[in-house]
Amino acid sequence: MKFSFKNDYSEGCHPNILQALLQHNLDQQAGYGEDEYSLKAKTLIKEKINNHNSEVFLVSGGTQANLIVISAILKPYQCVISAAPGHILNNETGAIEATGHKVLSIETVDGKLKPSDIIPVLEGHSNVPHQVMPKLVYISNSTELGTIYQAKELEELSAFCKKNKLYLFMDGARLGHGLTSEISDLTLEKVAHLTDVFYLGGTKNGALIGEAIVINNPVLQEDFAFNIKQKGALLAKGRLLGIQFMELMKDNLYFDLAKHANQQAMKIKNALQKKGAAFLSDTYTNQIFPILSNELIEILSEKFEFYVWKKVDENFSAIRLITSWNTGDEAVNRFIEIIETELA
Repeated sequence: MKFSFKNDYSEGCHPNILQALLQHNLDQQAGYGEDEYSLKAKTLIKEKINNHNSEVFLVSGGTQANLIVISAILKPYQCVISAAPGHILNNETGAIEATGHKVLSIETVDGKLKPSDIIPVLEGHSNVPHQVMPKLVYISNSTELGTIYQAKELEELSAFCKKNKLYLFMDGARLGHGLTSEISDLTLEKVAHLTDVFYLGGTKNGALIGEAIVINNPVLQEDFAFNIKQKGALLAKGRLLGIQFMELMKDNLYFDLAKHANQQAMKIKNALQKKGAAFLSDTYTNQIFPILSNELIEILSEKFEFYVWKKVDENFSAIRLITSWNTGDEAVNRFIEIIETELA
């Protein structure tokens, strides 16, 4: 059987979560997120961000989180700004546009946005009231290209958004991986301080399903729960999400799992670098994008599953490798052995 490096959600969930789900399975609890586990999970998240004034809402998936947050925040004539590789542009079947909100795309080299990228967009949408109004800046950490925001970068972007009356929303599907990257100087507390809204992704970091939306801007908190219900995301058995995040927030498990995934990816990256391989982007998270010959890609594809991300030229392509919280040494070492043999 081929080992999959295609994504970080091929496995089920961390054993602690499965054990907790079984342990509390027959407990009678209130519905719709009012169960004791959801309330505990929300408290733990607030403690970790050091802000009990933030509001936490648990939903089942990343696309769902993006859809609900953006459609709730924006007025009908407002739009969202995103880097071109952004998930809301390429992998959500037009979900944001389906709510009536345009997504303005900005081409970037590394998948990140900075103030100088956004200024031309604002200047190009000044024909009031004949154009949509840019109101929300959507970013991901880590990005779709595996890159991360450093503290200074997020501080500058946050200050720019405040100055220009823009909301800042961070997609955190892989936030654990971004924050535990060996080069990151950003903390969860600082993310909460600098964004209006972000979410902690569980689906790609050890949970069965689940994302925890954290709304830091009090203006955006009011009536947000109505949007969750209206979009069909308020689970009657909210305990399913609450138990998972309760376990992930205990004893730093959420960050330990993300760090493991990063470390496994860095083992492969280091082996490739030693053999002189180039990369589409320089990443330090659980996503890496090596540029390999098409012949080597064909050899690797006999043993492993991964995406061919981008054709570089007639002979070389970039592939995407993603490691997970459960990626073991055996699969990583097998991949490295082939690399060392074929790139001798």
